[in-house]
Amino acid sequence: MDNPLVSLTDTVDGAVDYRGRPVLRSNTGGWRSSYFIIGVEVAERFAYYGISANLITYLTGPLGQSTATAAENVNVWSGTASLLPLLGAFLADSFLGRYRTIVVASLIYILGLGLLTVSAMLPSLSTPDYIDANKIMLRSTCQLQVILFFLSLYIVAVGQGGHKPCVQAFGADQFDGLDPEECKAKSSFFNWWYFGICGGAAVTNLVTCYIQENLSWGLGFGIPCILMIAALGVFLLGTRTYRYSVKGNEESPFLRIGRVFVAAVKNWRTNPLPIIIEEEAHATLPHHSSEQFKFLNKALLSPDGSKEEGKVCSFRNIEEAKTVRLVPIWVTSLGYAVVYAQISTFFTKQGATMDRTIFPGFEIPAASLQFFVNLSIILVIPIYDRIFVPIARAFTRNPSGITMLQRIGIGMLFSAICVVVAALVEMKRLKIAEEYELVDMPNVTIPMSAWWLLPQYVLSGIADVFTVVGLQEFFYDQVPIELRSVGLALYLSIFGVGNFLSSFLVSVIEEVTSMDGKNSWFADNLNRAHLDYFYWLLAGLSAIALAAYVYFAKSYVYNRKSTT
Repeated sequence: MDNPLVSLTDTVDGAVDYRGRPVLRSNTGGWRSSYFIIGVEVAERFAYYGISANLITYLTGPLGQSTATAAENVNVWSGTASLLPLLGAFLADSFLGRYRTIVVASLIYILGLGLLTVSAMLPSLSTPDYIDANKIMLRSTCQLQVILFFLSLYIVAVGQGGHKPCVQAFGADQFDGLDPEECKAKSSFFNWWYFGICGGAAVTNLVTCYIQENLSWGLGFGIPCILMIAALGVFLLGTRTYRYSVKGNEESPFLRIGRVFVAAVKNWRTNPLPIIIEEEAHATLPHHSSEQFKFLNKALLSPDGSKEEGKVCSFRNIEEAKTVRLVPIWVTSLGYAVVYAQISTFFTKQGATMDRTIFPGFEIPAASLQFFVNLSIILVIPIYDRIFVPIARAFTRNPSGITMLQRIGIGMLFSAICVVVAALVEMKRLKIAEEYELVDMPNVTIPMSAWWLLPQYVLSGIADVFTVVGLQEFFYDQVPIELRSVGLALYLSIFGVGNFLSSFLVSVIEEVTSMDGKNSWFADNLNRAHLDYFYWLLAGLSAIALAAYVYFAKSYVYNRKSTT
């Protein structure tokens, strides 16, 4: 018979099992549950990168779009896919819960992938005989293909909007932050989480991109669809082992935070003395962010000066509202996101003009060069987690080796170096095209090995290990517990807005540099384009963003003592 005392001490506060009963630490959560969750995320990343990695090739190839238009479409879709998690996270944290949101989002994802596969198979109707005999029907089929393709593409974006913020938050929920051992495991979870999804992305960059360009686009889109169906089944198998966060009867955190801002604005003329007294009354509470955004402390009093319950905001509500201090970090991270957007667009088009022969008779697809981003991440994360962190911990006494903001900043520096290297390589590529008189022969391969691109891909991967993982952990940790899905959605929105900014830059530069009939920086003939100028512009923007980031990061105060 179980010892009731042991069972009581083994329970996890704030969590229940799939039947709503208190959960035991010994047989739920932890790595045993995380493996199921990491598995479904690996499949989702395989599916996502199976689309995004080679999307610009599909748009400029079968759909016949120009390089600039295709790059804009890729950026807009990627941006939308990265912003929709804000809506998905809101629905999960306020209504559905993370588990249900993941299941529903996965079904939407599968629907989108299925329709995408069908749209890619429609051109198979367009044989030469069919074209001659049925031109009107062909035109109708092509229009249907384009409509169905973009419709399915954005259905996938909607599916990712619910899937992406919830899966990672649900995975981190499997570790109890109040337990010393599980707390360490949670920090490690973010590293190995990214390791797993980069493994999935690496495989799809090699396998799916090759299938799409050499066998069939329909098959290349169909494989991710099948994998997502299998992954959903695996996720459901772990249902009995998961820990589910308990939602209290409190009102929505969004309403609590909104009420603080409303009260602070109403009290902006309030005599400061009562507010100072209230601040001193709460001075012993362990909140380290209290000195920032002190104007919100005006919400401690009601407009009539009373402290009647229900009319004033609690100190806890005010601390929740002070998550607005994340905004400067969010804004200054956008420079990194704009550079990140180039990997699946102009880096790929750059590689398409170069010699990609691995051995006689075999040429690697340009999109598959992104494999080296994922490979560098896969190699660097174990080194970071098992070697760098213990060494840094010995010097800093910080459980994570370095702080989250330090980690993010180091990655931003690598990103700036990456785009500088990309500019130098592009200058050399243009010089070789001129030397061999290939400037006006865009379909002829430049006699320059694609291995010249390896440094910029590797630097991008190293930057991701620091900045992307750091941002994930930062936005998960520094928001109220009830808003952790929203926190991760805010992290994703950095890349969404970054993609939109990239699209805006491309659109404006295309318009300005193509005036008077000149070749733009993004001309379809890349030998007459100037991607190098664009990369130098991004390098300058990255330097400015990094300087601003360092300024705000130095004054940032973490909201928990245990936070690194």
